[in-house]
Amino acid sequence: MNPTTASSRRQFLKGTAAAIGFPTIVPSTVFGQNAPSNRITMAAVGWGMQGPGNTAAFMNEADCQMVAVCDLDKKHLESAVNTINKKYGNTDCKPCHDYRELMARKDIDAVMLAVPDNWHALVAIEALKNGKDVYGEKPLARTIAEQQAIVKAVQQYKRIWQTGSWQRSQDRFRIAAEIVRNGLIGKITNVEVGLPSGHHDFAGTADKNQVTPPPAELDYEMWIGPAQMEPYIEARIHKNWRWNYNIGGGQLLDWIGHHCDIAHWGMDADGTGPVEMKPIQADFPPRTDMWNTATKYRAEAKYANGINMIIADQGSGVKMGTKWTGTDGWVWVDRGGFDCSNPAWKKTVKRRDGDKIVEGFEAMKLGDDVIKARLYETRGHQRNFLDCVKSRQPTITPVETAHHSAIPGHLALISLMVNRTIKWDPAKEEILGDADAGKLLHREYRGPWKLA
Repeated sequence: MNPTTASSRRQFLKGTAAAIGFPTIVPSTVFGQNAPSNRITMAAVGWGMQGPGNTAAFMNEADCQMVAVCDLDKKHLESAVNTINKKYGNTDCKPCHDYRELMARKDIDAVMLAVPDNWHALVAIEALKNGKDVYGEKPLARTIAEQQAIVKAVQQYKRIWQTGSWQRSQDRFRIAAEIVRNGLIGKITNVEVGLPSGHHDFAGTADKNQVTPPPAELDYEMWIGPAQMEPYIEARIHKNWRWNYNIGGGQLLDWIGHHCDIAHWGMDADGTGPVEMKPIQADFPPRTDMWNTATKYRAEAKYANGINMIIADQGSGVKMGTKWTGTDGWVWVDRGGFDCSNPAWKKTVKRRDGDKIVEGFEAMKLGDDVIKARLYETRGHQRNFLDCVKSRQPTITPVETAHHSAIPGHLALISLMVNRTIKWDPAKEEILGDADAGKLLHREYRGPWKLA
């Protein structure tokens, strides 16, 4: 469908919702906080890797109901509708092929977006224009320019945004960041952001690496969307699209919204970014390879306050997770562990690993006599989003935070691609004195798609 038909299609949908089978669910926006059940109606866009898990989490909340799902693969779409309707024991959830039709529905309060990176900006902005609050996956977008457009739209349409950087809703990460923010390690001097290396065959399709016609169930033309058209290869679509620079950003951008997000939380840098990015090394496969994103990478950022940050894959000598080093100590945190320079900040925990009992360290929840300033605490990442949809207060990972958490990853990639140090103005959000590097802040869109 041509994008220019969206307006007329929306007008058609407004008058014919009941006729085409939309469920008779009254959204919470009709009644506000006085709704009979104060239930938030949601839709899921994308049913690949993150979509099912995110949707399941929302469906476990009693004040949320999934009423629609959108996907470009008919098999995914059928699975999604069946999963949701089975959960509720009804047939209220309806399938949708074109995201613009879904966003035009007035009976939907919010949407969960879990689409490939090339679609983040267009789908999110369409949702925001139509008055939807958004739970969107990380990184915020494929480019800094797209991220800027999303931030502008959230602010313009005054919507609630939650990014899927769920580590902020875990005690371990929050306590680690509190230790740093409260000055227990002294003045921060260095930060290490360790991310995965290589490629991971999430879909088990690495051997399906030949050009073939797209399967009948997949709308491949729409799936490519604003990215550049390229031949269909099964190994670089579902789940594995992230290893193709035409669609995603490799391990670097797939993970920057997690560990750099936590790094910024401890640094009190949610509203800023580095002033310089220096490339150290990267292993890029040939651009013509099926998977062409960097398998190894290392770059060093410098912040205006003197903090140096290393962003690197774990195979380059940096430990997976986030580590802050200060004048009086250090703290490291990851999904699988916690460690620090001061034994008083950690406790010993035991867990079973097969037939063995393994001892490890966990963050100690310190008292108010030590932690003077507490950070944002949630009852769960999806729960926090729903609470904020009702209260209209910022989520734990609002759009501005997601934007700044991903900027170091984008700048690292750009510096590695041009193989030179770049200067960044975090206030103006532009690369200084390097027009060629500046061009990489955005991507050319394939017609008829345009970034608003």
